[in-house]
Amino acid sequence: MLGHRFLKFDPRGNGKSRFEQLLDVFMQLLTYTNGDAGEALQWMNELDKQYQLTDNDYGMGDFIDDLKANGYIKEDDGSGNLSITSKSEQGIRKRSLEEIFGKLKKTKQGNHQTFKHGAGDEASPDLRPFRFGDMLEQIDFTESIRNAQINHGVDSFRLHEDDLEIRETDFKAQTSTVLMIDISHSMILYGEDRITPAKKVAMALSELITTKYPKDTLDIVVFGNDAWPVEIKDLPYLQVGPYHTNTVAGLELAMDILRRRKNANKQIFMITDGKPTCLKIGGRYYKNSFGLDRKITNRCINLAAQCKKLKIPITTFMIASDPYLQSFVQEFTETNNGKAFFATLDKLGAFLFKDFESGKRKTVY
Repeated sequence: MLGHRFLKFDPRGNGKSRFEQLLDVFMQLLTYTNGDAGEALQWMNELDKQYQLTDNDYGMGDFIDDLKANGYIKEDDGSGNLSITSKSEQGIRKRSLEEIFGKLKKTKQGNHQTFKHGAGDEASPDLRPFRFGDMLEQIDFTESIRNAQINHGVDSFRLHEDDLEIRETDFKAQTSTVLMIDISHSMILYGEDRITPAKKVAMALSELITTKYPKDTLDIVVFGNDAWPVEIKDLPYLQVGPYHTNTVAGLELAMDILRRRKNANKQIFMITDGKPTCLKIGGRYYKNSFGLDRKITNRCINLAAQCKKLKIPITTFMIASDPYLQSFVQEFTETNNGKAFFATLDKLGAFLFKDFESGKRKTVY
């Protein structure tokens, strides 16, 4: 006889098993260790000593075995080193999305609707009278028959053109986005980890787009002394380097990527914590870390103007509050007719996601 099975409620785990509770911690640590499974497990052991994450019934060794059995980590046969799998990489992205979206208030349901009506692919609650040129599949026959019954009666039922109601449909805007991430050395200076929040935002945005907006495109560009694209699967392993900040190289690569995209809507998101300090002239790097160098900033301003001509808005998320940097970002933003947010690390995800969602509701012509 089938019945209900009751288990003891564990308020710490919200109904999760011990493995699932530890997995949440492990996934968080992987972001901080740049995808290094061995280092993350060392941290887990230290946390276990301090906070008693495990007990006699389920130890850390059991957790490691379960990670292997469930396909989250794999062990190299030769060296014995542990590494994460593609399942873990996707898990990190999903948890980043849940973490950032969990901080946002719920908004209206939707899938990037625009305000332009027409022969779209999602029904709207709005109705209007039939007009010449409307397609047959746009007619709402339930409402049209109801109008005919009201206007002509049931006994002498007939359907006239004046009875027809058209159900509006909305277009879904498709957008090509390039997310630029500053990986210069200043992203870990002054005792503040700025690269981890930037990575979390990038992973969350990539998971959102690939699952909810599969027709959109997202490209990730990192920039230090130079700029280069990275794959979504490589985001957990992203690290800063001993680099200056070549914003010009990042913008040029982002523009080159967007030129090849066929979507009508294109945009650049740039996460940076400092001023542009580097420029590549031929085979030589021109560098100046002492204040704003007009030779470098003028190139940035010129690229902002080029993006405006190409109808590519740039949204800058500045993780810095220096007045002279704010002044430069303001000039850069006004030249591009874009937007700028001076975001704290804990609010970075909320700022970026809200701007991404609002930008998808623009009218497509």
